[in-house]
Amino acid sequence: MTAAYTPGLKVSKRMRYRIRRTLPVPGDVLVKVGDRVQATDVVAQATMPGDITPVDIANVLAVPPGEAPGAMLISVGDTIALGDVVARSKGIFGMFRAEYHAKTAGVIESISGVTGQVIVRGEPKPVEVLAYLAGEVVDVVPRDGVVIEAEVAFIQGIFGVGGEAFGKIALACKAPTAELTEDLITEAMAGKIVIGGARMTGTAIRKAVAVGAAAVVSGGMDDADLRAILGYDLGVAVTGSENIGTTLVITEGFGEIAMAERTYRLFAEHADEFAAVNGTTQIRAGVMRPEIVIPLGAAARDEPVQAKAVAGLLEPGTAVRIIRDPYFGLIGDVASLPSEPAILPSGSKARVLDVRLDSGQTVTVPRANVELIER
Repeated sequence: MTAAYTPGLKVSKRMRYRIRRTLPVPGDVLVKVGDRVQATDVVAQATMPGDITPVDIANVLAVPPGEAPGAMLISVGDTIALGDVVARSKGIFGMFRAEYHAKTAGVIESISGVTGQVIVRGEPKPVEVLAYLAGEVVDVVPRDGVVIEAEVAFIQGIFGVGGEAFGKIALACKAPTAELTEDLITEAMAGKIVIGGARMTGTAIRKAVAVGAAAVVSGGMDDADLRAILGYDLGVAVTGSENIGTTLVITEGFGEIAMAERTYRLFAEHADEFAAVNGTTQIRAGVMRPEIVIPLGAAARDEPVQAKAVAGLLEPGTAVRIIRDPYFGLIGDVASLPSEPAILPSGSKARVLDVRLDSGQTVTVPRANVELIER
């Protein structure tokens, strides 16, 4: 059988999903193998050292660096509060003394008679790791984290901003071709994962943030709207740390692009069900895509799982999305994979494939112009 390989996004009605959740520093794991956890359960916790604040006491008090230790009113290891007087100069004949009032709370970590600097260590910061995935703990790495597994419906997007978010799925648009506008966002969507259709408008995003929506997912958006929402051009290779109040995910691309029919239908099938969203996107080496994970019920977990297809395998019957004009964004199945290169309208020669679109039309496109949709 003729076959080829191509990268693609996953849009799966059912798959076994496994995720590793780890701490940034050694800490305590709160669950054990076999435990069932919910997405917002804390599975591990640790304490991060506080931030360091250097204070140039010699400069502040206008004394030589060697006199800074003698001007200190506290010692290494002492705890200070905001506004505390921590140093005082001797002045001239006991007059005109200068004082330094703490600008931050913390613990005195060091006092240098060479540089005249004092290091203040801020209060330790507690760190908690949430399960993210509602499922079963299948592995525990002591003092590091856990591995969680579940049967899920899984959807990858093209691009996203914002980190992890949780909530029930709420359909805002009645069709995948409908634009997500401001009037479709309601107060009832607070804490929900709002599903649009085609482009999400800038005003719709602002209203979603205002009502407290956990996330907004739609087919596309304008890059100008994204720039206006963020307040700057997004020029970094990794997203996910943006703090706009709501995670945003587009499933198809920038511009006036409708959500794929299959993707929208999958969201509709799970309307009002709990899901987890991660907008993190990495567009360079080690590509990461934003994702929506919908844990399946107990009944689905008891059903046998179909054998997993070979990743990236392109063969007749495989679902694909066309990613170049004139059929950009259209979804279909591979009808055939001609073995001989074909002459394109541009006059160049390339390997092609025939795609049977959802409309029933069959079109011929270069193999490089499609991406796999895993189902």
